[in-house]
Amino acid sequence: MRITHKVPRRIFTNQSWKCVANFLFMVMCCASAFAFETRGAGHDNGTQNVVAQNVVAPNTATQNTNAPLVEPVNAASNFNTAATPTAKPTRPWFNMEKLWLLLWIVFIGAAVTVSVWLAKRGRPIRIRRIAALEAVDNAVGRATEMGRSILFVPGIQDMDNIQTVAGLTMLGRVAKTAAEYDATIEVPTCRSLVMEAARDTVRTSYLSAGRADGFSADRISYITDDQFGYVAHVVGSMVREKPATCFYMGCFFAESLIFAETGNAIGAIQIAGTAESSQLPFFVAACDYTLIGEEFFAASAYLSGEPAQLGTLRGQDIGKFAVGVLIVLGVLASTILVMAPNSAAVGALLGGLQKVLGG
Repeated sequence: MRITHKVPRRIFTNQSWKCVANFLFMVMCCASAFAFETRGAGHDNGTQNVVAQNVVAPNTATQNTNAPLVEPVNAASNFNTAATPTAKPTRPWFNMEKLWLLLWIVFIGAAVTVSVWLAKRGRPIRIRRIAALEAVDNAVGRATEMGRSILFVPGIQDMDNIQTVAGLTMLGRVAKTAAEYDATIEVPTCRSLVMEAARDTVRTSYLSAGRADGFSADRISYITDDQFGYVAHVVGSMVREKPATCFYMGCFFAESLIFAETGNAIGAIQIAGTAESSQLPFFVAACDYTLIGEEFFAASAYLSGEPAQLGTLRGQDIGKFAVGVLIVLGVLASTILVMAPNSAAVGALLGGLQKVLGG
């Protein structure tokens, strides 16, 4: 007779406790940074007493017009200081003016933590379809069919810019797909540190695709730190080699339209992504697909499908939705208050919303 033992299912795993610990640590750091502040002006080692006596001259005919109206008195004199008021600073534990900021941080942190926990337990998280990310595989496949290279431009900023980091995340996905399709990818950079990070990213992608022998470090090169010197090199390379697919992922400025128009002239399929609002119109006008703003930062979670990234994305969206609802309520309350200025309830509601939103 075979005896089986049913292993009880653990509700909280080690990973769950790690999420809870990270959330509590974040709350403690935010509380110490925003809530615990010193109020009042003064020092802890005592108070400073300044004694002065206002002597107003009588309104007589014998008044000396050159005499000062305020006569300073030395603190060491025999003046009676018992009747002089003194200021004593206070140090409360909480700065109540920033209480709502602390509550917002706790709310968004709890939403992110719970979302990550649910995602790791297998709860499906749906993300809306993003056409630019869906077209990555087709764009790489087009370059493979045409026997031409893929150009990836990771912006013109260094690694301290979050858009450059997001661009290198996209580079990892594109490089892995290129390795699987046996396509050639070229990555010119304008910062030496970005070049090293791009080489590590592409190398890791080729290793994960099982094509370590296809990686070539010479295809990820450093050009120059000069903005338009870098642009001239990349544009000249595009005209000579005519890549089939061009990716522009990172922080761009005046060179965005130059890249996009050159790629359009050589007939390449172009996918761009940036958070610079001033450059988005140029990419939208000249590129086939564009990641706009937050779509660019959500690309890593969309492509990887990792529970931690999906949960973080969902928690942030919950916080944005809550803020949006409060803003709509505030607009409605302001409109009603203009039409009915004597409504005390609407005025109280509007005041409460302003406190919640930090207005």
